[in-house]
Amino acid sequence: MPLTIINSFASWVLKQRIHQIELFLKYPNEVQEELLMNLLQSARNTVLGREYDFGSINSYAKFTERIPISTYEELHPLIERTRQGEQNVFWDTPIKWFAKSSGTTNAKSKFIPVSNESLEGCHYKGSKDLLCLYLSNNENSELFTGKSLRLGGSAQIYENNNTYFGDLSAILIENMPIWAEFSSTPSNKTSLMSNWETKMDAIINETKRENVTSLAGVPSWMLVLLNKMLAESGKESLLEIWPNLEVYFHGGVNFDPYRTQYNAILPKKDFKYYEIYNASEGFFAIQDLNNSNDLLLMLDYGIFYEFIPMETFGNPNQKAIRLTDVELNKNYAIVITTNSGLWRYLIGDTVRFTSLNPFRIRVTGRTKHHINVFGEELMVENTDQAIAKACYLTNAEVIDYTVAPVFMIEKEKGAHEWMIEFRKKPENIDAFRDTLDETLQSLNSDYEAKRKNNMTLNPLVINMARENLFYDWLKERDKLGGQHKIPRLSNQRDYLEQLKSMQVKILA
Repeated sequence: MPLTIINSFASWVLKQRIHQIELFLKYPNEVQEELLMNLLQSARNTVLGREYDFGSINSYAKFTERIPISTYEELHPLIERTRQGEQNVFWDTPIKWFAKSSGTTNAKSKFIPVSNESLEGCHYKGSKDLLCLYLSNNENSELFTGKSLRLGGSAQIYENNNTYFGDLSAILIENMPIWAEFSSTPSNKTSLMSNWETKMDAIINETKRENVTSLAGVPSWMLVLLNKMLAESGKESLLEIWPNLEVYFHGGVNFDPYRTQYNAILPKKDFKYYEIYNASEGFFAIQDLNNSNDLLLMLDYGIFYEFIPMETFGNPNQKAIRLTDVELNKNYAIVITTNSGLWRYLIGDTVRFTSLNPFRIRVTGRTKHHINVFGEELMVENTDQAIAKACYLTNAEVIDYTVAPVFMIEKEKGAHEWMIEFRKKPENIDAFRDTLDETLQSLNSDYEAKRKNNMTLNPLVINMARENLFYDWLKERDKLGGQHKIPRLSNQRDYLEQLKSMQVKILA
């Protein structure tokens, strides 16, 4: 069958979903309420369902009264029972898969349950909807005349009492529908290679002769792969290797610090960038408009959403609210109830709403990844935007960064200390620092108040990292590739001190 016919047919199939999306756009709160009641009914005869009498919960008010908000540590005993082979503990269908996730804040692994309902009705549904929305916005797309270059994480699958665990990307590849495998590159065998550095070489060898029309992966790691591809090919632009490349689907970290570098290697005026928001726990939101940083919250993926205002988060009087009660431009911690049996689970991410009709969000950071030692409430969204502007104005390019507080000692004021690895150093580091600081103040009034006349915070301290410092830090912790991310902000100095120690060892 000619590729143009395949492309047309695939586009037609995917676009049929638009009518269902329009339903939750029109009735968002009703769709969420019905979804919650269905989840409760499905799990009413589980161990957890009987403990909290899910069968008698008939309103959101009763749901919040009866079921507490939980962290992973609090759910861990129930998850372990399922990992040991017991079923019907927190979800009514067998849980065979667990997505292993340690994130960036804790070396201890988490094992997130992934049900068949979640695989089909959330993760794969989200992938199809991403394509659906992109094609709906780009009628002349020829996406399916070629393949998507996907870049996942470590892909080893381990067995434990007839259950299996590994990176979410490995689980998705292992259960991938035929249509997705047919349209993707590299092969499953290459994607499932466990050694990151060996896998990079294999991906390059396998994909450089393919007709790649799209890219999919975390921006920081994808950039490593693409720059290596260019270096080995002797080309300056990816379009010299893949002339039909038209879109990059990205997520995992904020794209702003990397945008200039991507534009340089993808010099195509109408090249598209589409962002997604997904995690081991589920697929949450998708960019639904060209040239937009806002993400449409997907409301029919088997996930019921609640939100805790960050000004009360962690306090005894914190209170979760449902979708109908959120406000624009406030930071919220996300609480989810899912079709994998996570009940009122704190995922650890923060978002703010940029639109209430429809509900669109931007990811602003992590509940553990902010700095509030001095009352400045600095979020990752602030630092990503500020570093992108500083790079633009000083002709610099950044690979990675992390920030920690400098604590007050006696009469000495506090500060924020940065470790930044540059791909291209700024022409003037003092101008870079000043621009970074001024932009942070313009974005965050609390930070501005603490910096005014050096009242509480002294000027920024900037450390320029040696080459490959962050790469070596991740490698030492066996966290190379795919889903692993550098912790941007921390209220403690642990990460920064580890990096400074590694910097000194090499430079000494």
